[in-house]
Amino acid sequence: MKILLLGKNGQIGRELEKSLIPLGDLTALDRQGMDLTNPDSIRKQIRRLHPDIIVNAAAYTAVDRAESEPDLAMAVNGTAPSIMAEETARLNALLVHYSTDYVFDGTKPLPYTEHDTPNPLNVYGVSKLMGEKMVCAQASRFLIFRSTWVYDEQGKNFLNTIKRLGAQRPELAIVDDQIGAPTWSREVAHATAQVIASYLRRPYPEQLNGIYHMTAQGQTSWFGFAQTAVKYGLFASLERPPALRAISSAEFPASAKRPMNSVLSNAKLLKQFSVQLPGWEASLRKFLNKTLD
Repeated sequence: MKILLLGKNGQIGRELEKSLIPLGDLTALDRQGMDLTNPDSIRKQIRRLHPDIIVNAAAYTAVDRAESEPDLAMAVNGTAPSIMAEETARLNALLVHYSTDYVFDGTKPLPYTEHDTPNPLNVYGVSKLMGEKMVCAQASRFLIFRSTWVYDEQGKNFLNTIKRLGAQRPELAIVDDQIGAPTWSREVAHATAQVIASYLRRPYPEQLNGIYHMTAQGQTSWFGFAQTAVKYGLFASLERPPALRAISSAEFPASAKRPMNSVLSNAKLLKQFSVQLPGWEASLRKFLNKTLD
């Protein structure tokens, strides 16, 4: 079983490189190994490697900058997955692709299911939705996993941002009216490997093609996320940890509008594959215990 992992240096990709090894012969590429803005580069590498599975963890993720770089965001998040879908269909290979809660507008009062109609509020969300549509339309075997509020030790994410700013400022103002499920990239990678293994064991795996939500259990706000991280030692090394102040989204100007509700229901993933990520608080505590040791 030949597996091609794209985006090996990203938050999820770093963990996938470890989680996918037991499943087969793994080739992991970064942006130098495959230029996702160059369709010919994508086709050339896929045809050279002839994989049985492509796991696309690569993406344009600069949400605010995407507002001024829509063509680049669409090339990486929309066009590139479309080409991957075409190539995997030609090879009868499985395409695993990641998407986001930002395909929704956040107005629903309950957790979003895979049956809810997307309505992205920003360019990033539009580009990710286009990628989803292209994969669904063109791939013959595919799994799309939507996640939310992903963090890891090295990436550009909320947790690392407040850790950096907390060492520089006496107070941090944090949005308290957007809710979601903070999700450790390691848990996404572990769950992905479990799902792929299950998919490959099924006699008619194409019946499982589709979009699945894959996030930690539970929900909180960005402010609640920060408070809990502090409780578990995020600023333990600082002599004077910063104070946290809750603010509204209106008080935190950003180029791209964010959904107020980013909570996704994981019921479909559990039903089809018997896979469920841990609760967000338990994962965060485990993550911080690991990284702060």
